[in-house]
Amino acid sequence: MTTALDQPAPSSRARVLVVEDEQHLGRLIASYLERDGYDTHVLTDGLEAIAHARANPPDVVVLDLGLPGTDGIEVCRTLRTFSDCYVIMLTARVEEVDRLIGLSVGADDYLTKPFSTRELVARVGVMLRRPRGFAGGVTSPAAPEQLTVGDLVLDLAAREVRVADRVVALTRTEFDLLAAMAQQPRRAFSRTQLTELVWGPAWFGDPHLVDVHVGNLRRKLGDDPSTPRFVETVRGHGYRMGPCT
Repeated sequence: MTTALDQPAPSSRARVLVVEDEQHLGRLIASYLERDGYDTHVLTDGLEAIAHARANPPDVVVLDLGLPGTDGIEVCRTLRTFSDCYVIMLTARVEEVDRLIGLSVGADDYLTKPFSTRELVARVGVMLRRPRGFAGGVTSPAAPEQLTVGDLVLDLAAREVRVADRVVALTRTEFDLLAAMAQQPRRAFSRTQLTELVWGPAWFGDPHLVDVHVGNLRRKLGDDPSTPRFVETVRGHGYRMGPCT
C-alpha cells in the first residue's frame, strides 16, 4: 500500500523556505527537501525570513518557533499579513499551549523536536498535493459558486468570505474547512472526516488540529461558540455548519 512517505514529490519545483536557527538542522532539512525536488532556501533570522518571503513568495515555510529575537510566532503573524503560504511550525517545547499559540497565528501544522526529517518532507508533500480548489477538491460540479449563512457569504470561486459585507481574511486551511462544512450544511463531520476532506487522505498528523483551526475561524468570523451563528459543535463527534442557502 502506498503511503504519504512513499508518494513522489510534486513535479514542479515548489519553493520551501526553511527558517531554523540551528544551522546544521536547517541544512539537513534543506538537503532532504532538495533531494525530493524542492527549491529550498535556508535562513536563521526571523526578520530576514520575512523580507525574503516578501521578495520571493514561498509555497511552504518550515518555521522554528524558538528563533532568537523575532520568534516564530511573530514571523508567522507577519507572514499572514501578506502571504497564504502553508506554514509548518517546528517546536522544541512539548507544552500544548506552545503548539496552540503557533496554530492560532496561522500555522497549518506543527512538528515537535526531535522529529523525523523524512516525515517533515512527507508533510510538505501532502500539503502541496492539496488541490487548489474548493475544500480539498470535494466540490460537486453542481455546487453553487456562493453559499450564504445568515450574513456570511462564502464565494467558492473567488475563495473569499464576507460577514456583513466585510471581507474576512482566512488562511487556505481555514477557508477549506469552512467550505467543506458549508457545502454540506447540517451534516455533522467528525475531525477525521474533516482532515480527510481538507488535508487529504494521506495526511497523518493530529486530528485535533481541526479544533484549533475551527477556533480561529470562529474568532475571525465573530462567531460565539456558546451561541454559534455559523459553525456549531456536535458534542462527542465534531462540527457542522448552520443552514446554507
